[in-house]
Amino acid sequence: MSLTGHPRTNPVRCEEFGYGLGRPDGIFVLRYRAADMLEFDDRRQDFLHQLYFSPAGILTLLHGPRVRFTGAGEAFWAERAVAHEVRAGDGGAVYRVCLRQVPPALTGLGAGVVSIDPEAARLLTTVIARTGCPESEALAARERFMAGLAPSADAYVAHHATGSGLAAVVARELARDPGDATELREWAGRLHVSVKTLQRDFVREFGVSFSRWRTVLRMRAARALLGDRPVTRVAHLVGYASASAFVAAFTREYGYTPGRHHTRAERARRTGPGAAGTP
Repeated sequence: MSLTGHPRTNPVRCEEFGYGLGRPDGIFVLRYRAADMLEFDDRRQDFLHQLYFSPAGILTLLHGPRVRFTGAGEAFWAERAVAHEVRAGDGGAVYRVCLRQVPPALTGLGAGVVSIDPEAARLLTTVIARTGCPESEALAARERFMAGLAPSADAYVAHHATGSGLAAVVARELARDPGDATELREWAGRLHVSVKTLQRDFVREFGVSFSRWRTVLRMRAARALLGDRPVTRVAHLVGYASASAFVAAFTREYGYTPGRHHTRAERARRTGPGAAGTP
């Protein structure tokens, strides 16, 4: 699997953490960091199962004919030999976890968005992916990490809701499709609660209003899509009725136009891999 980044303007840093390598219960983690977009672009690994997780950002997934997205507290799972492509557009860390065993709750999933509970995320980012971590400690953390994964539809709210769970339900659905135009009043009707109750749960759960949360989600998704899609197409995919409305929103958010971001991402893709690694 190759990893694309621009070597001058978007250098990619990769750190490796391996424990019990070659054993069924081993784990190999690669932590990638870049100032801008990361693209994992080869599509399959014939020997290892893989999980991608970005603690602070959104991942864009190309698996089959659809474009899908992970939200906060979610990861993307792909069993060995399943073709896929993953992109991150926020410049944060991305963890690629390589395993020989399938986590118990993911048996039979093949590929898809999964929920990672807060403790599993903590163990991955602060214990397993820690320089100098003793192998025995890392392998013990691996067991808890594996147990903290589940299909997102089944476990997301239980794993992540700190309030009533209403906002978490909406957030999960919007992360599947940032272009969903359903407004807060409609969501409230579907959940049989008042608009005020749902808005209050959004602020308690995420610290921002529903409209702000949705805007951030859309902008993050757009950054990952702009590399190989025209601005007008991305505008539609992330829920804007016109390209001009999307351009204005994107420019307010980041201080530069989506056209400029598209050019930078395309240049990075043509330049070639900034780093590569296949365990």
